Amino acid sequence: MSQKITIHDIARELNLTSGTVSRALNDHPRISDATKKLVKEKATELKYQRNKIASSLRSGKTHTIGVIIPSAQMNFFGSVVHGIEMMASSNGYSILLYQTEETAALEIKAIEAFLSARVDGILASVAKETVDFSHYNELQKRNIPLVFFDRTNDELKVPSVVVDDYKGAFLATEHLIQSGYLRIAHVSGPQQLKTFNERLRGYKAALEKYSIVVEQELIYQGDISIEAGRAAVDYFFTLSDIPDAVFAVEDYSALGVIKGLKDRKIRMPGEFGVIGFANENFGEHISPSLSSVDQQTVQMGKEALGLLMELIALKENKPGYPLREKIVLEPLMQFRQSSTGKTISIKQAKNNTTLANLS
Repeated sequence: MSQKITIHDIARELNLTSGTVSRALNDHPRISDATKKLVKEKATELKYQRNKIASSLRSGKTHTIGVIIPSAQMNFFGSVVHGIEMMASSNGYSILLYQTEETAALEIKAIEAFLSARVDGILASVAKETVDFSHYNELQKRNIPLVFFDRTNDELKVPSVVVDDYKGAFLATEHLIQSGYLRIAHVSGPQQLKTFNERLRGYKAALEKYSIVVEQELIYQGDISIEAGRAAVDYFFTLSDIPDAVFAVEDYSALGVIKGLKDRKIRMPGEFGVIGFANENFGEHISPSLSSVDQQTVQMGKEALGLLMELIALKENKPGYPLREKIVLEPLMQFRQSSTGKTISIKQAKNNTTLANLS
């Protein structure tokens, strides 16, 4: 095995001091651009690899970002992470990824792991089970740069990047109304998270705009899962007046709704309309294809990393980085088969089936 190249080897090759080589590799302002270029070219030629641990001990920085996501199974979060990685790489940072499986306990462990790794900052999307945010308060007390994305908590006053959840929900519900569906139910998400609370508000506002009474019995408390969507359908069909459409708080609940309706032989579209939120990859490949709200996931990741860079720069007292508190992205509507216009009511469809069986 060949001997590992050190800064002393580079210095000897260029007839420079080791200190000059070290400062050149770290872009010290007192070293000329010509010397920096010369040193970096020689380092590449000799296949020099930095000792990242020693470098971080000297600078107090690891050039590593911790990223907390609720679930790696959702393409939504994978797409956001892709945007984060693109932006991090261009800024000379690596990322450490931790999934919480939607639990507060693993969220706390993620933060502990990142603190042990001495990350320079943390990006986080809150788990659905989290109701106590003291672990995030602790990060603020320790002056660790923190940015939320998608799922946030405004009480913490943490910079965040979100889509306009209220507007996306409003437009989704309005689309169902304009497609002829008038008894629209909602499968909601955990209301301690602002993301899902805003989507519930948008749903209600759209109904009110069209003078449709908001009925509490048409709002099913879900938990962001296929099973919740199926259970919602079972519940809705116990009502004396069955809804003719569902706006689901996210696409997995919407998928569960579609599965539950298929079990009951309900035609989609026509008898029943469905729209979700997040524009997961599977949406365009199922039958019927799922209408949804796109959240600009890659852009969300890039913007979140950009906000974190601003916080890190602020911590280092670097001028020229005005701190932004919140970035709100526009929702992009993706209308597909599942929300195509209503043509017949469920009651009419049942009557037609009965008549056909009698004839």
